[in-house]
Amino acid sequence: MSTQSPVDTPTAPDDGEQAESRKLPILALLALTTAVFITSLTETLPAGVLPAMSADLGVSESAMGQSVTIYAIATALTAIPLTVATAAWHRKRLLLTAMVAFVVANTVTALSSDYVLTMAGRFVAGVAAGLAWALLAGYARRMAPVPLQGKAIAIVMTGIPVALSLGVPAGTFVGKVFDWWVAFLAMSVLAVVVIGWIAATVPDYPGQRPEGRTRILGALSVPGVTPVLFVTLVFVLAHTILYAYVATFLDHLGMGRSTDLVLLVFGVTSMLSIWIVGARIHHQLRALTIGSALLVAVAAAVLGLLSGTHALVYVAAALWGLGWGGVPTLLQTAVGDAGGEQADAAQAMLVTLWNVAMAAGGVIGGLLLDGIGAESFPWTVLILLVPVLGVVVSARSHGFPARRG
Repeated sequence: MSTQSPVDTPTAPDDGEQAESRKLPILALLALTTAVFITSLTETLPAGVLPAMSADLGVSESAMGQSVTIYAIATALTAIPLTVATAAWHRKRLLLTAMVAFVVANTVTALSSDYVLTMAGRFVAGVAAGLAWALLAGYARRMAPVPLQGKAIAIVMTGIPVALSLGVPAGTFVGKVFDWWVAFLAMSVLAVVVIGWIAATVPDYPGQRPEGRTRILGALSVPGVTPVLFVTLVFVLAHTILYAYVATFLDHLGMGRSTDLVLLVFGVTSMLSIWIVGARIHHQLRALTIGSALLVAVAAAVLGLLSGTHALVYVAAALWGLGWGGVPTLLQTAVGDAGGEQADAAQAMLVTLWNVAMAAGGVIGGLLLDGIGAESFPWTVLILLVPVLGVVVSARSHGFPARRG
């Protein structure tokens, strides 16, 4: 599906129209940013209130921890088939449907006293996330003039580091002061607000006509899509192995009580990274992607070699955030560019592989922890980033081109 329909494309604008075309619909983009925030925070929120949830539902913490896994699995399993099934839907209707599903899922999670029902609610939330994630980046692209499409996606993707750096600690705080279910109920209330916000400010776009559709896996034959998807799978896997067990790794270093501060440093530099990427992505997508991978690699090397000096752990966290923060924007933009008419199909596959990598990162990280120890995490990240850099560098013509079209 084209990221911008022909009727949306201005022809021969005069100076006044050209100036107007440079403006971004900030209120509408911020509505999408908040939707991204909700999807990201809903996924990771159980981690901050796990002991209380497991106690109230009468299950072990490891069993309760699967509420994060089932969310990622649901997203991975349903992103592609739902994208196909809803291809003809108007985009605004589809987005509002996904947000209503978040209201239902988080409300069920908040009010449930049964483990199975809670897991069903988490599965529904994961399905809604798959639908939303396959839609949001393309939506942001269509709302912006071509030179500002990367910046529009960067604004929307800001919801991720905000959720990771501020949302999770805030949700944990609410859970401790009140109760864990209050945090989930607050997410439902926020989703209701976003539904009204989207309805009032976000423009609608048509879906794809039946005659214009192709098989979703057909996007793999488009030059450049496969390299971007490979980089997505391996880069996210590398990041997740370390991020999912960062508290365990820091405890191994004797910095367990500093986890919140280390993650705050990571979050702040992640937001700086998104700002830099948003400002430069239109002309420097390739350089920024290579730089991001190198920064994360340097951070992993510091953690592997110099983590005995605690001050350098904060330096590594800052480099890690600076490298990682803009990655969602870079990869979503790259796959959208490469996909062309197949952009929505390519985005759906990216969402699927992203969540496969997250689920696999948790499993592989656990195996590494049990088999080798926490000290293996940064070295694993380094090993995985070698093919990432190799593919980005080699995909010079398609995928990560030296000059964007």
